Amino acid sequence: MGRRPHPRNAAGQKSSYPRLYGRHAVFAALDNPERVFRKLYVTHDVAKEIVIPKGLAVQYGDASDLGRLVPADAPHQGFVLEVEPLENPWLGDIFAAGEGNRRPLVILDQVTDPHNVGAILRSAAAFGALAIVTQDRHAPPESGALAKAASGALETVPWTRVVNLARAMDEIGEAGFWRIGLDGKAEVTIEAALGETRPALVFGAEGEGMRANTALHCDQVARLPMTAAMESLNVSNAAAIALYAAARRG
Repeated sequence: MGRRPHPRNAAGQKSSYPRLYGRHAVFAALDNPERVFRKLYVTHDVAKEIVIPKGLAVQYGDASDLGRLVPADAPHQGFVLEVEPLENPWLGDIFAAGEGNRRPLVILDQVTDPHNVGAILRSAAAFGALAIVTQDRHAPPESGALAKAASGALETVPWTRVVNLARAMDEIGEAGFWRIGLDGKAEVTIEAALGETRPALVFGAEGEGMRANTALHCDQVARLPMTAAMESLNVSNAAAIALYAAARRG
């Protein structure tokens, strides 16, 4: 399993490493044996709250010093951790982890907002999803905002980035997953579509929904049981409801 290449900018030069911030994101990263740390920035008043791994470079500063390391007004809570991106797990390893159970897989079709992806990771952790799968070119990179929204789940839910989503969905179907695309216009509800399946839940981009080719690679489309009072939900809310429906089957 190879380490995900370091991110580069449009000029081909190395971009800065991800900087995670806030208690939940930083503490979860420090507890993750798969995470490679580069440097910890911490304020003196909260330094006593954290167990610093041996060998990790630490720089102390005040709140404004740390504020200059992260986006404006980011709630760093006195903790900023510079890290390397996590390794990209193979789909085959994900399939092996799901053998003998009905834990859902989550597939995101061009969901690009880091807050939405982070929130989906959080729901995936809460409801026992196997992993999330995204297309590498159309998904956000690891970032402090994404990790903050994930509230620690970035470190615990496998995230597989693939080159070709349609090809990956073929592999997912061949592995025995029932690929359910969420579409508000579908006739079947998510509960009926789930049944006794081993589901792979497919969610489309914010506002646009699934692409036509992605829908063609689904075994079935299904909708959430919503009233006419609301046309649609944010993709992270829809994912949370669908994952809950999958988990409540027992």
